Amino acid sequence: QVRLVESGGGSVQPGGSLRLSCTASKSTANPVSLAWFGQLAGKEREGVAGFRGGGPTNYADSVKGRFPISRDNAKDTRYLQMDNLKPADTAMYYCAASFAWTPTLNPRDYGSWGQGTQVTVSS
Repeated sequence: QVRLVESGGGSVQPGGSLRLSCTASKSTANPVSLAWFGQLAGKEREGVAGFRGGGPTNYADSVKGRFPISRDNAKDTRYLQMDNLKPADTAMYYCAASFAWTPTLNPRDYGSWGQGTQVTVSS
């Protein structure tokens, strides 16, 4: 298990930006893949972006070109930059980690989850 802590959510108007952070605790085994998921109340979590260090990044079609991922290895922190936000992006966002080589967008492939951070986009 890896402990993950998210931050950076909030309320913005359409077209605005937010940056979500996901910090992983130090552990004896570092996760291979990390991903971001969004979830509306009563619905399943949907993959937003998944990545592996030195490998490809998977983006959901709905966020391609708008939500780039970056990282700060010195802080064990990954960032989801959310630009040009739309009301449809409103959700609780979770960071997740796995030891799988492929950074999928399937929540069932991830065993460690953060507590979530709310993003609300409305005018």
